[in-house]
Amino acid sequence: MSRKTMLILVTVLAALPLSWAVAADATAPAPSSAPAPAARCVPADAILGLELSRPQPLLDLACSPKLIAAVTSLPAYQRAAAQPKFREMQGGIAFLEARLGVRWPEALEKLLGGGLLLTVHPQEGVLLVIDAKDAQLLADLHQVLLDIARGEAAKAGQPDRVYSKSYAGQTVWTFGTNEAHVLLGSRLVLANRPALVKQVLDLRAKGTETLASQPAYQGAKQAAGAEAIGLAFANLKVLKQLPNLRKALARPDNPLAALLLAALPETAGQADWLGLGLGLQGTTLRARAVLGGQAAAGGSKTAFAVPPRPADGALPNLTVPGLIASVSLYRDLHAFYAAKDELFPERTSGLIFFENMMGIFFSGRDLTDEVLAETRPEIRLVVARQKYDPAVGMPRTQLPGFAAVFHIQHPEKAGELAEEAWQKALGLVNFTRGQKAEPGLILDRDVYEGVRYSLARFGTAGVQDKTDLDVRFNFRPALARVGDFLVLSSTDGLAKDLIDALKKEAAESVRALAQTHSRIEVDGAQLAAILQANRPAMVRQSMVEKGKTQQQAENDFDFLVGLLGRLARARLDVGTAAGQPEVRLDVKIDLP
Repeated sequence: MSRKTMLILVTVLAALPLSWAVAADATAPAPSSAPAPAARCVPADAILGLELSRPQPLLDLACSPKLIAAVTSLPAYQRAAAQPKFREMQGGIAFLEARLGVRWPEALEKLLGGGLLLTVHPQEGVLLVIDAKDAQLLADLHQVLLDIARGEAAKAGQPDRVYSKSYAGQTVWTFGTNEAHVLLGSRLVLANRPALVKQVLDLRAKGTETLASQPAYQGAKQAAGAEAIGLAFANLKVLKQLPNLRKALARPDNPLAALLLAALPETAGQADWLGLGLGLQGTTLRARAVLGGQAAAGGSKTAFAVPPRPADGALPNLTVPGLIASVSLYRDLHAFYAAKDELFPERTSGLIFFENMMGIFFSGRDLTDEVLAETRPEIRLVVARQKYDPAVGMPRTQLPGFAAVFHIQHPEKAGELAEEAWQKALGLVNFTRGQKAEPGLILDRDVYEGVRYSLARFGTAGVQDKTDLDVRFNFRPALARVGDFLVLSSTDGLAKDLIDALKKEAAESVRALAQTHSRIEVDGAQLAAILQANRPAMVRQSMVEKGKTQQQAENDFDFLVGLLGRLARARLDVGTAAGQPEVRLDVKIDLP
C-alpha cells in the first residue's frame, strides 16, 4: 500500500467525528476573533474528559513516514486494505480531496490542529469541541457533508431529518434524533443531544460554572504541565456511585492482590478526582496521573508499601538478556503479614492452613517473626526468554523463565532457611509426581562466577525426540544467594543471568527510587518473540476456545504480535509526590 493511502487512512480515522456526525450551513461563517478555551464553554457537570490542547506532535507522528511504513507492513493492515470496503473508503477520501481542493494530510492539520475536547456528561451525554486552524476549510467540509446528508435523506424519503434551528443567535443543525452541532467561526461543537449544544451556547454568553472551574479539570491541568500535549480527567465522586467501580475500588480481600496493589484501591476510593497529563517526546508517550481531593498516600493498613523516608523506595529493575518484563516493589512482608488479622479478618481459616504448610517447609519456625522478618522491603520479579541447552532439547511449548529476588537482612541465616525450605518443596514435588508415575526432579549443586547455587532438572534418559520435549523441560528451578540478595528462579539459566546483574549492580552502588513503591517495565519486542515461538499452539487454542476458523485465529494472532513488536518499552511507576499518590507511565514506540 502506498504512503498516500496510509496518510489518507490515518486522516480519516482521526476525522471520524467530523465525517460521520456533521452537516453544516452552506454559508461560510464570518471571520471572528480566536475563541475562548473550550473548557470555558463546556458544562461543569462533565464526568470524564479528554483534551488535546497541542495535537500537532501527534499529527506529525501519525503522518511520519516511519510510522506509515510500520503500520502498512503489518499483515493485518495489508489484509484489510484488500477488502472492498477499504477501497470504497479510498474512493470517498479521493472525492472529498477533489471537492475541498486539499490533500488529507494538510486537511488533517488544518481541521484538528487547533485542539479538541471530548467530554462525557450525566445521562450518557457526549460533547465534542473541535478547534480548526482554517475556518474556511471547516465551512467547506460542512457544506460538502450537508449536501451528502440531504441527498441520503431524500433517497430514504425523509428529507425533513436534516434541518436547522436558530438559538442564541446561532444556527444549530441536526440530521437525526441523536445528533446536533453548531459552527462558531473556526470551532465546531457537536453533541449527541441538542440540549448540550444549547448549554454550550448559553455558557459562551455567560461564562460561569464551566468545566474550567472544576477541581478535576484543574488538577489534571496541573498534572499535565505546560509542555503537555493534552490531559484526561475523571470526576470520581460521580463515578464511584457506579456499583462495578465502587466494588473495584474496595480494599481487596485477596491477600496477594492486596500485597501487589498496595495503597492504590484505598487512595482511589478516597479521591474526588483523577487527573492525567499527556506528553509526547519523539516516539515516547508519557502520562502522569494524580489523585486529588481526600486522597492520601496511604493509611495504617497500607503502611507496608509506603517508604518511611524521602530517600526510600523500590530498587531499580534488574536487566537480563531476553528480558520480557520486570517488576520492582517496596513491600514490607513482615509488616504486611503481621497485620493479617486486621487486613483479612474473613480469611483467618485459610491463613491458618497457609501457616501450617509454611511450618512444614521452615521446620516449625514462626512465619512472621522468624522467616518474613529476615526479608527487607525491596522485592524484584523478572520474566525473560529462555536459552535452551542443545544437549537437553527444545520443548514443544516454550515458556519464559521467571524469578523472584529478595533483599535479606542476615544473608547467612536467611540463606540456610531458604535452602532448607527449597529442598523440602522439591521433595514434595517429587513425591507427588512419583505417586502419579511421573518423572521427578534431580537435585544438584553448581558454581557460577564464584557463587554456589542449588538447581534441579528433569532427566532426558529415554527421551527420543529432543526437538519436541514435554512442557516440564521448561523448568530447571534454582536457588542462589548473591551478597544480600536471594534469587529463586524457575531456570538455572535465568539464575546465572541474575547473578551477573546483581554483581554489576553492587559495583555501581545503585540507589533506591525515592518514594516509588512499584515499578513495572515491559519489552514489547521480547514479548512478541515468545508469543511467536508458540504461534501454532496459540492459534489452535484460539480455534478451540473461541470457535474461530484457522484463518481468523492466525489473523488475530499476527495482528497482536505485530503491534507488540512495535512496543519498544513501557514503564509504569507508582508512588507519592507531595504526600499525594502519583502514577507515571512511559510508552515508547519502536519505528523502523
